[in-house]
Amino acid sequence: MFLKKFEQLGSLHFVITLLFISTLYVTVCNLAFAEGSFLHVSDYTVSLFGKYLCYALLALAVDLVWGYCGILSLGHGAFFALGGYAMGMYLMRQIGDRGVYGNPDLPDFMVFLNWTEMPWYWAGSDSVLWMVAMVFIGPGLLAYVFGTLAFRSRVSGVYLSIMTQAVTYALMLAFFRNEMGFGGNNGLTDFKEILGFSLQSPTTKLALFIATAVALAIGYLVSHYIVNSKMGRVVTAIRDAESRVRFVGFKPEHYKLWIYVVSAMLAGVAGALYVPQVGIINPGEFSPLNSIEMVVWVAIGGRGTLYGALIGAILVSYAKTRFTAIMPEAWLFALGGLFVLVTLFLPKGISGLLPNIFANKNKQQPLSANAEAKS
Repeated sequence: MFLKKFEQLGSLHFVITLLFISTLYVTVCNLAFAEGSFLHVSDYTVSLFGKYLCYALLALAVDLVWGYCGILSLGHGAFFALGGYAMGMYLMRQIGDRGVYGNPDLPDFMVFLNWTEMPWYWAGSDSVLWMVAMVFIGPGLLAYVFGTLAFRSRVSGVYLSIMTQAVTYALMLAFFRNEMGFGGNNGLTDFKEILGFSLQSPTTKLALFIATAVALAIGYLVSHYIVNSKMGRVVTAIRDAESRVRFVGFKPEHYKLWIYVVSAMLAGVAGALYVPQVGIINPGEFSPLNSIEMVVWVAIGGRGTLYGALIGAILVSYAKTRFTAIMPEAWLFALGGLFVLVTLFLPKGISGLLPNIFANKNKQQPLSANAEAKS
């Protein structure tokens, strides 16, 4: 009985239902109960949960390429950050003359740097349609260009991982430069509103949380469809034996490029939803350490299982929130130790451990029932 219940955890319906119930619970507890109530969910907690869901969507993107295609990407932080910058540019344009310098046309950092006109690549950034398009096109185009060069050259393994990390690091250094026109070291911040609604409003924060939950559900639906489709099975075969897939007539580089671009777009959506909820985007999001942490989420949750990626991202992010308050300087050591322990003792992650637990409980039930019958 317990084993059957656990097997449902990986099913599409169970995950979507659980996500819906959780979102509904947070929404009701935020709106229906006063601040002093035990059941009240504060606005800060709503934004925090929204950030966790963004991380879950990002982990889902990493699991698609690593867990199912075998591509260990250490550069998904770049796709996440590019989606975040697309949203940040749009939010900066919504400030208008309410900035520190009161310039209706230029963001504050451009006025501070004595820029007289907006760069050409900012054209159209005040449109929500432009923003939505760039959230997909920016990460997707980078993934397509990089993937085309790498996969057609048959770069794989640790060399590919190093290349992805190098690209992310190069982008971080580029975005730190003021000449790039993205706010330099400080990035983009001091956002006022989104779609005409104040970002400081509790209602807007709740709406962003719900939008993130919906995006995660859609992302899970898309990922579930991909991994269970014929193309998804070819991708999994590439992970297990790429040379054999090539021998039977398939071109692995085409499938790897396709799944890589889809994964990058999912990461871009996660970054776009992350920015209005935390209120800032800066070059630090390109940090290779962030990309490594994403891989840790998937490894702890269980690579090759979509729901495992969600579990790992949410649990590790929650642990980071708690332990950085308790031992901020030792958190990275704790995270590294956790990754080592999982690698040694839980090679399949948490999602690989739970079936064994429920299987043991399922075996104990008939034994206890037989003992009672004999007595």
